[in-house]
Amino acid sequence: MKDRFTFFGIALVVAFSLAARAQDKPVSYYHDLVPILKRSCTGCHNPNKTKGDLDITTYEAFKKGGKHGPGFVAGNPKEGTLMENIIGDEPDMPKEGDPLTKAEVAMFERWIKESATDDTPEEAKNPFKLAKPPEYHAPPVISAMAFSPDGSVLAVSGYHEVLLHKPDGSELVGRLLGESPRIEAFTFSQDGKFLAVCGGAPSRFGEVQVWDVAERKQLKSFKISNDTLYGVSFSPDGKKLAFGGADKSVRIISAEDGKELVKFDNHSDWTFGVVFSQDGKRILSCSRDRAMKLIDATNGQFIDDANNLLEPILCFARHAKENMVVYGGELGTPRIYRISDNQNRGSGDTKRDANLVREFERQPGAIHAVAYSAGGSRIAVGGNFKEVHLYRTDDGHRSATLKGHEGAIFAIAFRPKDGFVYTGGFDGKVRIYDDKSNFVKDFVPVELKPTKVASAGN
Repeated sequence: MKDRFTFFGIALVVAFSLAARAQDKPVSYYHDLVPILKRSCTGCHNPNKTKGDLDITTYEAFKKGGKHGPGFVAGNPKEGTLMENIIGDEPDMPKEGDPLTKAEVAMFERWIKESATDDTPEEAKNPFKLAKPPEYHAPPVISAMAFSPDGSVLAVSGYHEVLLHKPDGSELVGRLLGESPRIEAFTFSQDGKFLAVCGGAPSRFGEVQVWDVAERKQLKSFKISNDTLYGVSFSPDGKKLAFGGADKSVRIISAEDGKELVKFDNHSDWTFGVVFSQDGKRILSCSRDRAMKLIDATNGQFIDDANNLLEPILCFARHAKENMVVYGGELGTPRIYRISDNQNRGSGDTKRDANLVREFERQPGAIHAVAYSAGGSRIAVGGNFKEVHLYRTDDGHRSATLKGHEGAIFAIAFRPKDGFVYTGGFDGKVRIYDDKSNFVKDFVPVELKPTKVASAGN
């Protein structure tokens, strides 16, 4: 019996000793507090749902606070809104779920007294930033392609990067490595000096990047939303960028500082593309909600649906010289529309698409890529089928079928001046077809490293 009491006595001493050590050890914001915040608080206080204008998903936003003041003031638990909302028998926060335990409240109070430092590791602050360009062991899916206005540079999407190639695919001349793992779209400014890139990490962030093409230098990076961005376009003067997103919004920002100039929230589903009108005074957006919406680019005012709502729209491309777009959708029928309001449409049984210029034959599957030739005399269409179809825009007839693909097509580009067609998609190869639609060559836009095979002894 004596030995039993001796054992429990030693156990109590050890427990008290460990508790004392825990009190001596500073509270860790990253290891101790962030898990509590994620469990009980961030559901109502995040960039997409900022109750009280408070976002606590980052240390900086948490410290800044909301409309009732800063979240906390280092060294003084009585200042800031945090402690006053979580203390007491019936605390104000969290509104839903169990209140924080007394031990958790005490830990927050002690952290503030201990100067409320942020000990988040750098790799946790920015887990998507790569220290060096990625190595590829298989060709990445090609989601976007574009030519510089003079046709001297071909841009191809990669993982976290845009790959710049000579037009014939003979040499990789630049790698624009950014934070977004998924590149969804990019576009050159009219003078070819800048490349705007959009994409992101699904359910984490949406990003727009601006690059100096000649210097291969990233000039700007703007985190815009908590989900992926699509369909970026430069305004004619190069000062603004318009794009859509998985959050259903359409935005225009300043290309210089990322300031939001217009935010349009009238779509009811993901917006996959935005283009400026020729004069830059209007923008047209397309969405999975079936609508192309015409918007005043100066104030974000909704003008009209430019089309009848026929099918979810997955992609579109603007004519280089005229206010027209060709779109592709889920049901597979490409159509050309004017960028204009639709006020002249009929009603009831006589309802018509006032802006519809031409409707083409239905494709074998959903359309994920469309492109205009430089002069607008041809369009190219690709999607969930292993070929690309070329059409004349004057009469709608198919002029060629580009075969040889090994999967779905997600990107198409016409080379300026000579009209060569470049395609890319699921199999990760860029294919080149000449102006007579003859296959020229294909190439993988990244260097492939051999896959390491573990030895039998390992």
